[in-house]
Amino acid sequence: MRKKDVVLMATVTSFESLSRPSRSELRQFAELFAPLFAASSEEARRDAVAALSQSPAIPPAVAFFIGSQPIAVAAPFLIASPCLSNDALITIARSQGVNHARAIAKRESLSPIVIDALVGMRYDTIARPITERRELPAAAIEAMSTVVAPPADTPVETAKAEDDFLLPEEARAAREEELRRRIKLLAGHMERQSDDRQGLRQLSETHAALLVRFARAREATLFAGVLADALSASRWLAQRIMLDISGQQLATTLKGLFMDEAEAVFVLERFYGHLAHEQLDGASRATAMWLVLDIDECGRRLEAWRRADGYTYAERPVAQPVEAPAPHATEEAERPFRTSASMRRAGRGR
Repeated sequence: MRKKDVVLMATVTSFESLSRPSRSELRQFAELFAPLFAASSEEARRDAVAALSQSPAIPPAVAFFIGSQPIAVAAPFLIASPCLSNDALITIARSQGVNHARAIAKRESLSPIVIDALVGMRYDTIARPITERRELPAAAIEAMSTVVAPPADTPVETAKAEDDFLLPEEARAAREEELRRRIKLLAGHMERQSDDRQGLRQLSETHAALLVRFARAREATLFAGVLADALSASRWLAQRIMLDISGQQLATTLKGLFMDEAEAVFVLERFYGHLAHEQLDGASRATAMWLVLDIDECGRRLEAWRRADGYTYAERPVAQPVEAPAPHATEEAERPFRTSASMRRAGRGR
């Protein structure tokens, strides 16, 4: 073995022996590794990369440097290293080509971001390791194969003609989107539907009708009472929400409660007159404000307000009033205690 190979392996071994390397040790290793790696033989490089693929504390710069090496060297590191971030994996897959992307697809766990990026590269063979590693039902794997691979009885010429790069632009885009949707579904990362409110706070029909009724009459006090009941919060929170003269907090609250858009816009326009003014596109300011709000963000913000309200206005034990003594008991308490001696003295006094 060459002397430089020995120095490289000694450096790697010394770094692996550190359970928790300090910042200075990480910086020193990052400065030494690249020149030693470049001066070593191919076999030493492979041994060093294989050893570092199990290390949990490699500097990000070194991890990216190793992942960008030729696939014959970088493969074990791309498959097993826990030190490669999502951004690093995506960058390596896009810059180094299909072989690196296939190695990344063999990792034990991949985030939805990396999966989406790998599928977007139009390498159909990348999708297979992703789905093969997951324990999927037979029907799901069969459905996946209809998109990823051509049927078994399809001639070679037909399969080649259906290659992504030979399909029309619209067909290729549709196929990519379908493949992306199926992989997300099979990976268990499918986003929640917009109308799925299971487990989330939602405005009941009764509360919605009362809010619209009191908004029509501009009964702010009654409106605040119904809103507090719908939020299961104190009246102070409802009043504080309504005191925001911009209407932003009330709009956030109503959207977080999944109120109907037309009813919510009507409520906002009744309580905040400036939101009823039309814009250049003909829509009111209340409608524009409603469309900009994100329902998930509104729900999270609403729950944060409710938690803060619970901490501030938590129910405290109420002191029980002291019962007034009965009249006859008061009279007995005020009556002096008499003994036989005191009664004789009182008799002589008369």
